[in-house]
Amino acid sequence: QVQLVESGGGSVQAGGSLSLSCAASGLPGSSNCMGWFRQAPGKERERVAIIYTDGADTYYADSVKGRFTISQDNAKNTVYLQMNSLKPEDTAMYYCAADPRLTLRACRSVVAGTGLLYWGQGTQVTVSS
Repeated sequence: QVQLVESGGGSVQAGGSLSLSCAASGLPGSSNCMGWFRQAPGKERERVAIIYTDGADTYYADSVKGRFTISQDNAKNTVYLQMNSLKPEDTAMYYCAADPRLTLRACRSVVAGTGLLYWGQGTQVTVSS
């Protein structure tokens, strides 16, 4: 049984930083497409950052490039999202997702996360101005 458990959300003032963690268990093999997605009230879910765990290729939404960093610790089966220079528009529920079926090419094409196999429960990030 695959489980993704997010942690690290919270409230911060604009310009601040937060670090999210996604601890994965039960994923088969070492080649997984994993990522962070977010959804704000009244808005569609969007991709924040993606990492392909076999090789650590990473991809970011334009809105977070240069501010957010996705990384992995294979020994701990954990993916992280370091968020710096946070803005009020980063406020959303952040979800971790994973899919062992995707190739690197398919992983790069993931946009809103539709169809990804496994999801965490989400962690709230609130950035105040």
